Amino acid sequence: MADQKNQQQAYPLAPANGSTRSNEETPNSDTTKDELKRKKRIRLAIYIAIFAVFQAIVIGVFGAVIMRAKNPNFRINNIDPITLNKANNNGGVSSFDMKFNAQVRIQNSNFGPYKFDNTTLVFTYGGGAAVGRVNIPKGKVGLQSKKKIKLEVNLSSSNLVNTSIANNLNRDLTAGALTFRCTAALTGKVELMFIMKKKKSTNLDCTIVVDVNQTQLRSLVCK
Repeated sequence: MADQKNQQQAYPLAPANGSTRSNEETPNSDTTKDELKRKKRIRLAIYIAIFAVFQAIVIGVFGAVIMRAKNPNFRINNIDPITLNKANNNGGVSSFDMKFNAQVRIQNSNFGPYKFDNTTLVFTYGGGAAVGRVNIPKGKVGLQSKKKIKLEVNLSSSNLVNTSIANNLNRDLTAGALTFRCTAALTGKVELMFIMKKKKSTNLDCTIVVDVNQTQLRSLVCK
């Protein structure tokens, strides 16, 4: 009997439902779940931060490139052919009448169409005396494209009344070259993403040198 009692004391009966072991494991299990939740929150915060940075970069590029309006490029591309009637009177007043076709280019580098107003090209000789004018009607240039306009130009010295300019004309005709300056101002609006319109303007300023002996263009330089 004593041996049986000792054996019962040495090996106590375990709880039938195993609640003691379960209670011992519960704190560790809760800690693991909390740790997983914390890691998920950290991972989510990192994803949100990366997305926010990416969005900021996209918005910055969009604002700096897409939504920034630039001035269009406005210049004379070519002049051809040239018809010239001249009278070089060394002892009197020289004169000329000139006719040619000029191709004007308006280049729009914006991400939206450019609608421009009508404008006038003014041709001057001898430091500012007007010898011809040509009108350009209002129009439109598509996004990231260019528009070429063909113009018929007539220049005449009939309006040159200044004595010094008349003397310069005698000299230039004798030298065989006439130099003209063509200027114009172009105004309009760029339409960006069909929601925003920005006013943009540009100037044309070209120097034209015509060889009067060969009746051809010697040089064309636009700023």
